[in-house]
Amino acid sequence: MVAVLVIVCTAVATAQFRRGNRFRSIRTPTADTFQGSFNFCRIMFTSIRGGYGGNWSVDYPRADVNLSIRAAELTKLRVTIQPTGEPEHVVISLTDDALFQCPFVMMTEVGSAYIAPDEADRLREYLQKGGFLWADDFWGTHAWEHWTRELSKVLPPHEYPVKDLPRDHPLFRAQFEITRVPQIPSINFWMGSGGGTSEQFGDSEEPTARGISDKGGRLLVLMTHNTDVGDSWEREADDPDYFYRFSVDGYALGINVLLYALTH
Repeated sequence: MVAVLVIVCTAVATAQFRRGNRFRSIRTPTADTFQGSFNFCRIMFTSIRGGYGGNWSVDYPRADVNLSIRAAELTKLRVTIQPTGEPEHVVISLTDDALFQCPFVMMTEVGSAYIAPDEADRLREYLQKGGFLWADDFWGTHAWEHWTRELSKVLPPHEYPVKDLPRDHPLFRAQFEITRVPQIPSINFWMGSGGGTSEQFGDSEEPTARGISDKGGRLLVLMTHNTDVGDSWEREADDPDYFYRFSVDGYALGINVLLYALTH
């Protein structure tokens, strides 16, 4: 199956190398957005001083589009398609009613995120009603501590502790067999550092996948720390070496996460 992933991704990535895709403005939901098929939903949030990282728009929208395309190619997942032929993907806030139309949502660069009280209430309600949040692309101790403080407003740690995902967790075998959490740097860091993968150097050497589950064991929140999985989708077509080294593993994990989130 991994060989199939390499072949399919290579074919489309080659076409994108030639086209040099450019993307456009923020897409927000309309009355026609949700049609019963999959829509990639990205959370827009406020970034504050005192955190560490970029903002919600890192990897947007190419990561959202590309993962949706790969999921449609490599699984039986039905993806909502716009009249232009591009997958339908949207950006929403945590207080938007459209949140409850999204069984899966993603936040990136959460090391700088601020979650207001009303946002915390809505996100808690969303997760308790069956939603799934993936937080990705935050590096080092400071970003981890900042994010977990913000998340504690949503899910109090005495009731919802953060735990490392064991390697026998069903997420890691939803379709592809994942034996390790890949450390995926941004392509800019990778190129600028001469091939380095730890963006915070000694403070981010170990990539981890941690989660928060409900009392029944359903995973509510996945956190991939010290890795930038989204960049492996966004930048798949920018450099062949980056693609082969990082994008294949990034897509395997991304597709597993989608399938797990949509079936649990």
